[in-house]
Amino acid sequence: MQSTLATLSGAVVGFSLGLIGGGGSILAVPALLYVVGITDAHLAIGTSALAVSVNAFANLAHHARAGTVKWSIAAVFAGAGALGAFLGSTLGKAMAGQKLLVLFAVLMVAVAAAMFRHESRAGDPDVRLSGPIVMKLATIGFLTGALSGFFGIGGGFLIVPALMLASGIPIINAIGSSLFSVGSFGIITALNYAWSGLVNSPISAFFIAGGVVGGFVGMRSAVVLARERGMLTRIFASVILLVAAYTLYRSYEA
Repeated sequence: MQSTLATLSGAVVGFSLGLIGGGGSILAVPALLYVVGITDAHLAIGTSALAVSVNAFANLAHHARAGTVKWSIAAVFAGAGALGAFLGSTLGKAMAGQKLLVLFAVLMVAVAAAMFRHESRAGDPDVRLSGPIVMKLATIGFLTGALSGFFGIGGGFLIVPALMLASGIPIINAIGSSLFSVGSFGIITALNYAWSGLVNSPISAFFIAGGVVGGFVGMRSAVVLARERGMLTRIFASVILLVAAYTLYRSYEA
């Protein structure tokens, strides 16, 4: 039963990653805790980081074939964020798991509010790297990576708006490009947690299997929805609010 629930949960998470570039660990951590039945928050965070990183790289391949990835922007952002992810995950392991979940939910509410405020911005798909943009990408990438590692999340719900803020690209390109960082941050976080024995590899494997299938469906849906201005942004922000509210509710219940 646990393996079946992990596979189904992975499919939902993979669909979200393919659709909006986020929803990796922000969905995977609650799913592992409240659906699959992992009882330790730190173990759920480490396990989800491994599964989400592999699923993110699989979805990156789907988006690359669809032409939505801005590789130079993605590389600068991920390079700076990788260091932040290592430092953040080291700090995150030292904090009580329940407190991490509450802080995580509060952060997501703030991100959703910012996305709703700017949902009508179209972005520039022809942005090229320049000195100021590289500096913004590196600075915001480092901070986003640190938050991603601290909360044990792949970071898509942070990375997509951060990429849009730093470079001005449209959301469909931010979604495709974000998956390079989601995978990179996630694998660094997973390795850090695995060093402490906080990864359940069998559950991760089932999660990954479901996520590969769900991710392909999500990517195809994203390409279609991107044709309607603001639709992906509204979906993105709404999912964040729902998951944040549920996480706060379960944390309060505990």
